[in-house]
Amino acid sequence: MGGNPVTHNETRGQFEIDLENEHAVLQYDRSADKMRLLHTEVPVAFRGRGLANQLVRAALDYAHFHRLKIVAVCPFVKAYLTKHPEAAG
Repeated sequence: MGGNPVTHNETRGQFEIDLENEHAVLQYDRSADKMRLLHTEVPVAFRGRGLANQLVRAALDYAHFHRLKIVAVCPFVKAYLTKHPEAAG
């Protein structure tokens, strides 16, 4: 867990983890004051390794750094924030 770095692809509006020939992603859209976390996807072969958690943490760190309000649309992000309420800011 944690061996693959998360990169921020602003052009595509997503945080990514490169996995051989695939990517785990968390897609978002951003306005001046908020960041909507839309969809998290990890390829089936890579599930259960904590990659989605890494993506959510990276997105939350980015949002906090830029003082953006977090709007969780993605069910995985909603569940993450329920389990880790301190991460919501």
